[in-house]
Amino acid sequence: MDAIVKNFPVLDDTGRPTQKEAEEAVRVLLRWAGEDPAREGLKDTPSRVAKAYREIFGGYDLVAEDVLGRTFEEVSGYDDIVLEKDIPFYSHCEHHMVPIIGKAHIAYLPNGRVLGLSKIARVVDIYARRLQTQEAMTAQIAKAIDETLMPRGVAVMIEAEHLCMAMRGIKKQGATTLTTTFTGAFKSEPAEQVRFMTMLRGFK
Repeated sequence: MDAIVKNFPVLDDTGRPTQKEAEEAVRVLLRWAGEDPAREGLKDTPSRVAKAYREIFGGYDLVAEDVLGRTFEEVSGYDDIVLEKDIPFYSHCEHHMVPIIGKAHIAYLPNGRVLGLSKIARVVDIYARRLQTQEAMTAQIAKAIDETLMPRGVAVMIEAEHLCMAMRGIKKQGATTLTTTFTGAFKSEPAEQVRFMTMLRGFK
């Protein structure tokens, strides 16, 4: 069954609370947690948190298709797998707003054009810097590359630790979640999936 990919709309600044309103919301949370926002160590915390969130969730201000727009056609006929592995990322669970820490592995089969390698890592960051589920993020990365580059196939694997499982609830530190999405030849030809997995596990 194909994953349902939701590309959440990017809010313009007219739909966002102001910096002052965001800082007040942090003060409310501090009071709710039992703290005094006016004490010395917390006076600047609301401002710091609001600024940090602007950076941490900066993916809402970026469009993956814009990053993927520039490609290269002078590849001397190269048409085999391009694999970029162990791309580190930090995201946040949309259910509890605590970190997801992991690595992405991305491959595609060129169809006359290739991407600059930095573009692949940038796309991972764009989707990671949003509130996410790992399943959605995996599918979103694959869809963006597939629709923009139009390769013969895309393979995305993400492995990550969810701190919502480690810090709270079941409290299982070190548990890793693995998700994959395949398109094109990677989806229709099992041998291509095997090649992807073999390269991934054998490439040191």
